Amino acid sequence: MPAYSDEFLGKVLKHTKRVAVVGVSLNPVRPSYYVARYLSLKGYEVVPVNPGHVGEDVFGTKVIGSLADIEGEVDIIDIFRRSEHVTPIVEEALATFPNLKTVWMQIGVINEEAAALAEARGVDVIMDRCPKIEYQRLFGELRMGGFATGVISSKL
Repeated sequence: MPAYSDEFLGKVLKHTKRVAVVGVSLNPVRPSYYVARYLSLKGYEVVPVNPGHVGEDVFGTKVIGSLADIEGEVDIIDIFRRSEHVTPIVEEALATFPNLKTVWMQIGVINEEAAALAEARGVDVIMDRCPKIEYQRLFGELRMGGFATGVISSKL
């Protein structure tokens, strides 16, 4: 797994305002749904992207069909697609968002070719990580066992 410093990950998460979640699902038990929803609850503007669900509503936001259909800039593209599908997504992101800051590939998603394309443009790349997990870990939301239960207990 690629190594990223906590300082680097924290900086990315602190300076991000708008995230395009590529491959978002409308099924609330799918990781792409609950990660996107979590990010939106933390104050990020989340743009859900899935060509199979264009115009449908997911946690109060309309699903967009492609990165090229997004109005304005995004800071991060968070990719929930298999590794072999990542290169064209990154190419589209680089062509669409001149001020893109970060390409984030979810847990299990690693594509060195796409990473090299992004890095050549000065875009940060994070692979095989989840922004929800990193946010919780870095900003004190993980509880014993790594679960964010939300339950406060005085028991040891």
